[in-house]
This record gives sequence, structure tokens and C-alpha cells, in this order.
Amino acid sequence: MTTFTAADVMSRDVVTVTPEESPLMAWELMRRAEVHHIPVIGEDQRLYGILTLETLAMEWQGSPGDMARRQVRDLLPYGRLPRVLCQDPLDVVAAAMLDARLDAVPVVDEHGRVAGLVTSVDVLRAVAGRVTPTAVESDVHPVLFRLQPVLPLPLTPTERA
Repeated sequence: MTTFTAADVMSRDVVTVTPEESPLMAWELMRRAEVHHIPVIGEDQRLYGILTLETLAMEWQGSPGDMARRQVRDLLPYGRLPRVLCQDPLDVVAAAMLDARLDAVPVVDEHGRVAGLVTSVDVLRAVAGRVTPTAVESDVHPVLFRLQPVLPLPLTPTERA
């Protein structure tokens, strides 16, 4: 039987938001990326937490305009967020998720930077034998990206006419 590590099963393409981002933008990013979890990472690369679609739904109050004026940091739960290392075996990853009662856990490198995210679906995929472990640990190349909204420029008087 193959022993998987966090690096073997984690999602490497991870959409992130900053703590100052609006919950409305976080929801839109999650919708477009078709994900249920989004790491909140500051400009200093510090991991503030994981925002879930469930948390967004529970915290949604008022109009979309009201949510656009709030910050993601206000929705994050208090307390230490568990995290696992790339080389941690899958049973350690699963135990961290169970102990924290979470369905996702961030994977960090030796410097504490987010390298990926393991969700319950990733764990199930590994148990079902639908994951092939990576040959070399250095093959882990996460792609963390942020989308920035681009608002249209106001119309000039000539264009309005």
C-alpha cells in the first residue's frame, strides 16, 4: 500500500484573498473557481485563516453592497488554524482535520508559506486510489493567485451622448 503525503494529495492551484478583501469579492472568486475554501493570506504572506463558503453563507447580512463594505478578516474564526507540512503523511493530515473539525487544512512549506490545500475530497481521492504520489518532493510548485476587480472607466461626455 502506498503511503501518501500532504504534498501528494493537496490542491496546488489555490485562489487566495487578502484579509482586507470584501466578502462579496471572496464569494465571487469562490464561485468562479468552483471552490468551497479560500485561504486568506496577507501581503506579508502570513496565513490568516481559511474562509469557507459555509461561513460566507452564515455571515451574509444585508445587501451585496453591505457585504462589499465589510472585510474578510471579520468573518474568520478566532483561534489557531491547524496546518500541516508538505512531508506529513496522510494519516497526520486526516487527524489534523478531524481534531479541528474542519474539512480543509492548509499545507505549508518549511518557511510557513502556503504550498497548497488539502480538503476532505483530496483525502477521499487518495483513499480511493485515484492519486499518484509525486516522485520528488521538490516537484511541488504551488500556483497561488489573486484576481483583482477591474472597474470600467466612467464614460466621457462625448460617449454619454
